Amino acid sequence: MDIIQKLTEELQVKRWQTEAAVNLIDEGNTIPFISRYRKEVTGALNDEQLRVLDERLTYLRNLEEKKVQVLSSIEEQGKLTDELRAQIEAAETQVAVDDLYRPYRPKRRTRATMAKEKGLEGLADILRLQMTDQPMEEEAKAYVSEEKGVASVEEALAGAMDIVAEAVSDEADYRTYIREITLKEGMITSEAKDETQESVYETYYHFSQPLHKMAGHRTLALNRGEAEKILTVKIEAPQEKILRYLEKQVIAKNNPHTSGLLKETVADSYARLIAPSIEREIRNLLTEQAEEGAIRVFGKNLEQLLMQPPIAGQTVLGWDPAFRTGCKLAVVDPTGKVLDTVVIYPTAPQNKVKEAKATLKKLIETYHITLISLGNGTASRESEQVIVELLKEIPQKVQYVIVSEAGASVYSASKLATEEFPEFDVGQRSAASIARRLQDPLAELVKIDPKAIGVGQYQHDMNQKRLSEALGGVVEDSVNKVGVDLNTASAPLLSYISGITKTLAKNIVAYREANGRFKDRRQLLKVPKLGPKAYEQCAGFLRITGGTNPLDATSVHPESYDAALKLLERLGYVPEDIKGGLKGIGKKAGQLKKLAEELDVGELTLKDMIQELEKPARDPRDEMPRPVLRSDVLDMKDLTPGMILKGTVRNIIDFGAFVDIGVHQDGLVHISQMCDRYIKHPLEVVKVGDVVDVKVLSVDEGKKRIALTMKGV
Repeated sequence: MDIIQKLTEELQVKRWQTEAAVNLIDEGNTIPFISRYRKEVTGALNDEQLRVLDERLTYLRNLEEKKVQVLSSIEEQGKLTDELRAQIEAAETQVAVDDLYRPYRPKRRTRATMAKEKGLEGLADILRLQMTDQPMEEEAKAYVSEEKGVASVEEALAGAMDIVAEAVSDEADYRTYIREITLKEGMITSEAKDETQESVYETYYHFSQPLHKMAGHRTLALNRGEAEKILTVKIEAPQEKILRYLEKQVIAKNNPHTSGLLKETVADSYARLIAPSIEREIRNLLTEQAEEGAIRVFGKNLEQLLMQPPIAGQTVLGWDPAFRTGCKLAVVDPTGKVLDTVVIYPTAPQNKVKEAKATLKKLIETYHITLISLGNGTASRESEQVIVELLKEIPQKVQYVIVSEAGASVYSASKLATEEFPEFDVGQRSAASIARRLQDPLAELVKIDPKAIGVGQYQHDMNQKRLSEALGGVVEDSVNKVGVDLNTASAPLLSYISGITKTLAKNIVAYREANGRFKDRRQLLKVPKLGPKAYEQCAGFLRITGGTNPLDATSVHPESYDAALKLLERLGYVPEDIKGGLKGIGKKAGQLKKLAEELDVGELTLKDMIQELEKPARDPRDEMPRPVLRSDVLDMKDLTPGMILKGTVRNIIDFGAFVDIGVHQDGLVHISQMCDRYIKHPLEVVKVGDVVDVKVLSVDEGKKRIALTMKGV
């Protein structure tokens, strides 16, 4: 297989772009580096295209390795024909290779292998070529042998049928047809093991759906219901059509009669050997497709969450709500430094509201707190009531935001949190994290395993290695899009920068602590184990403000510094002018193609350079919608159909989006209520973090369900 050509067709790009990207990946360059600093080489392939290419490249190379192993194995058996070699070499999937290899794969002892050991292959050949519908007792008598363990004619015939049945099940063409026709015309069904049992799977107690229409979230729900022993799931194939096909293929085409014995053998082959195997394959295929879809949605949601704009310049009170153990508070200054921590008990069973308010008023006055970041966990509603009452009693203008606590408890109990806050308990660490994730979501959320952030569906049911790799890629792309301050970034944040491993990240922090602030990007080369290759990969994403070289505060790569300095000189600027941003530099630059040739730099690189010099260290998160700041509270009982509210998209799944409208119970906007046109997925309309206007359709307080619509709002 021509892997480069295959990738070119799949990505719908030019062959030279694919070749260039593959070469860069093979040379050890990271996806963010290639995407940002090798645009000329790849024709500006973006990080999403490059990640797909990287994944498929790994799959196709593994496929080619498997083909070599399979061909070698069949050749050792002396059974490799030119036709079979061509079929294996042309196969485009692992399944196709497995089908072709099946007859030659070393088998465990089966009924067919035992029959062959008893010398019944000859009788199987007679059965295969049987031209009449007459009994085969006479032929079978010759194979009855006490010595070989064939006691009777019936045993001989049964063994011969087993051999033929296995041969039929091993035929690659038959399996391909059966798999395709089952996927096209088959159904997936589920039944409850106990209909009287109440569960979240009641929708699937009597469920039936064509396989080709099966939605990913339904597949994952069925899998979970089956794993929890609540559902029985089956594939119903078009059996009559499959048996007619097999009979036509297996029973001699020139046979005017139908062999009853051969017909029986074909039916046994399908029912006992082919159908269970194909059912497993199709269930696995549906699961893989569902997982890929869920991982893709999880990744998009995670990206939007990480890319939420930071709330800069405010002192924030982080509030980790609880009942019995009290609410943990942490005051965090605009730089993320924890100034104070305290525990208050305004909730049950203590209900010390008056004392809690007094403590809060003192904290607000002492530290000039302007924003409260309230976690959405247990006792959040009760805490919000206290906050709203307090805000009406104080002269200062303070607002609050309810933030997702997802992952805060995981972080607060982690080794990293212990190292960061050795003197704090888990509650204090959690409160600090809740405050910081409002000040800079990206810097704080990278400390948490992406799977624990909770913006997906069925994440615990899927391939954890694949999920971790995909989400790790999302975090890496997000961190590198934003860039980090080399002198303030934590080791977890640095570890996601292109070319920097966890060890290198710790070494950078250790070097910084031992030698003081970095003043120049070149100092990175003095960090232990950080060599020229790692420096090339990471330098452009690490910013130094107030250093010796103003270009170090931008995303201009050191390899382009000469060109950048020539550009500044040509347009009448000096490096110091960069600090305030060079507004209008794009217009002054004129025709980029000609200028790029003069500066001996790529046109795309020059365009990026001019954009960066115009607005140094621009933050792509500034373009994202900001969190909704609140100063009053709504209750679920306050909601009435027709009410229009502003909310924040918290999570997106295949069938809709959950929107926080400030009542501690996210409402669901079903996919059918998102817009007036047909859409395949909610991501076509909204993303996590979007602030949207919604109208209440219905409220079910008993089931804690709120139905919302975005239509006509």
